[in-house]
Amino acid sequence: MGIGLLLPWLDRSIDAVLPDGLDAVVFNGGAQSARSVLSSIAGSLITATSLTFSLTVVSLQLASSQASPRVLRLFAQDSVVHGTLALFLGTFAFTIMTLRTIRDPSLGSAAIVPRIAVTLSLMLTLASVLMLVFFLAHLARQLRVETMLKDIHAETDRTIALVSEANEANRAFRGTVLRRAPNQPVVARSSGFITRYDRSAVVAIAERHGLVVEELKLVGESSISGSALLRYRRTRQSSGDDEAIEDELRAAFSIDYERTSAQDADYGVQQIVDIGVRALSPGINDPTTALHALAHLAALLSDCLAMPQPPPALAGEDGALRVLTRARSRAQTIEGTLGQMRRYGAADFPVVKRMLDLLDDLLVVHPESDIATAVETQLDALTVAVEKYRFGREESRAIATRSTEVRRHARALVRRRPAARAARRSRS
Repeated sequence: MGIGLLLPWLDRSIDAVLPDGLDAVVFNGGAQSARSVLSSIAGSLITATSLTFSLTVVSLQLASSQASPRVLRLFAQDSVVHGTLALFLGTFAFTIMTLRTIRDPSLGSAAIVPRIAVTLSLMLTLASVLMLVFFLAHLARQLRVETMLKDIHAETDRTIALVSEANEANRAFRGTVLRRAPNQPVVARSSGFITRYDRSAVVAIAERHGLVVEELKLVGESSISGSALLRYRRTRQSSGDDEAIEDELRAAFSIDYERTSAQDADYGVQQIVDIGVRALSPGINDPTTALHALAHLAALLSDCLAMPQPPPALAGEDGALRVLTRARSRAQTIEGTLGQMRRYGAADFPVVKRMLDLLDDLLVVHPESDIATAVETQLDALTVAVEKYRFGREESRAIATRSTEVRRHARALVRRRPAARAARRSRS
């Protein structure tokens, strides 16, 4: 609208001195022709904008029903959708503002035709046509479940990298943690999901006021108004009013009505789990999509298990104990990733086979005893789930053989840890 007000005024100022080459390129019609052209552009762009909105809404409905309601956020954040609508509405606003400056000589006044503005409107219209074609191709690509899985995977990888960097920046407390637990709660003022937690700010607050703080809630968990987010206790060097301290600590949290991927890697995992579980439902019955989801889950689970965790206790700049952290165990991470897929995919042989391969891959990439113990737990749960369904003889034999191989691999890793400890003791 601003350009639509400024350009016609500039047009009248320089129209008489335009070079011959530029004069031949710009619009050379009369006032009536300019008005007809601009009116046609404005009407067609409103139609194109309505079409774009309609296609976007249909895409949202398809994505919600075929994949997961949580992937709608990807479409809402899509820069191509934003750019297409911005170009259409911007061209419409510019055209309307230009249209009002045209004067017809039949009304007894000198004709005014902002030729440069009309030419720019024509160029924007051509760009809008090209953008519409690009938007349709982009929309068809975005509706593919493989694209959704890829986008969620990439977003979760970025979250894992950011969280890993923040965890590595923490200063670990090297001393002995006293048994005395913090007892003063910091309660939430609203209900919702924790979308952000600034641990470094909590450490700074604890150091400034001489506190020891214990974390009770993690990013991604829900909280109700009045429930405790943190607990703290004062030390001998403590200072400050309790109410002011609690307000400062509470400000380290952001609570919203829905989860986001800003600091919550588990949210991306949950979105892929939702797509896989939805694909296994009788209404959709798309086990291939479930297998693709498991492939993405395998990669993300491996990255989450390798992600650095915050130290159990954090120190301030002075080296004193300031924060007792809370983190999910790796067994909880594995169960949170595979639990729903195991329950809903136990009736499908390719899904069961892929889960067994996934568990074995985890043991190869992460040959630690705690991972091996968690894998054995997953094998036990998968065996119980599979027993409820009748597979063919060959399929049952294949599942049993593969399960035995994975279990043997896991038990070998569990036994390796005591042997390694004994070897270290004998060397010492």
